[in-house]
Amino acid sequence: MPSIDSEDARQRFASARVATLGTTNPAGVVDLVPITFAIDDDRLVSAVDHKPKTTVRLQRLDNIRANPHVTVLAHRYDEEWDGLWWVRVRGDARVISTGRHHRQAVDSLVAKYPQLVGTPPTGSVIVVEIDEWLDEFERAQWILRLAPLLRERYGD
Repeated sequence: MPSIDSEDARQRFASARVATLGTTNPAGVVDLVPITFAIDDDRLVSAVDHKPKTTVRLQRLDNIRANPHVTVLAHRYDEEWDGLWWVRVRGDARVISTGRHHRQAVDSLVAKYPQLVGTPPTGSVIVVEIDEWLDEFERAQWILRLAPLLRERYGD
């Protein structure tokens, strides 16, 4: 898998059509759910849209209200492994239901997903203030930096 630089990682993440949102529920268990999203600088937005759901009171929203720390993963799988990549972001999320930031988030999502043009999301919006971007290149750099310490502590 060839390494990608940080700017390329951000572009790949932003252009991904779907990502996986990780939140922590009240029992301390990680909940994962696929999301559509848009990126604006270091901010990720996602909305409760019109796709079928059993309820509009979604666990992910309750999880964020109780514990705002989230992780989002975008990736691409390819049978030709040279085409594989993943990028993970972490940050604090908040849920908003009205106002200017809600409208801006919906506008960003409509601009990315043409299927939302006729029926823009009207539900709550998740806004994640991204404070950590990690891609496979940065992960490799962390491993290289930690390797001497790990060898010293645990041996080869």
